[in-house]
Amino acid sequence: MLQALRFRVTGKVQGVFFRKYTKEEADRLHLTGFVKNMADGSVTGVAEGPADKLDLFCAWLKKGSPKSRVDGVEVSERKGVPSAAHQSFEVDRTPDKKPTKSK
Repeated sequence: MLQALRFRVTGKVQGVFFRKYTKEEADRLHLTGFVKNMADGSVTGVAEGPADKLDLFCAWLKKGSPKSRVDGVEVSERKGVPSAAHQSFEVDRTPDKKPTKSK
C-alpha cells in the first residue's frame, strides 16, 4: 500500500538548491509529490510512495543538500492512500504569500 506524508524543513534550506536535490532524491526513490519554498524560509511538500522509500526520503531530508543546514524536519499526516495524487515529483515554484500581520 502507498503512503503519503507532508513535510516541513527548517534551517538554511532556501538559496542552497535544497528543492533541486529534494526532487533528485525523490526521483531516485521513485516517489511522487512536490516541494515548495515558503515565505517563512522553510521548505514544505508532499511525498507519496511505499513506506520503506518514504523512510529513506525522511532520513535524507534530515541531512539535506550539500550546502544546506537542516535545523528541523516535521512530518505530518502520514497515512495510507489507495493511489498517488501526483504523477511525478515536482518543484512547485508558485510564490508563497507573505505572512500577514493581524491588527
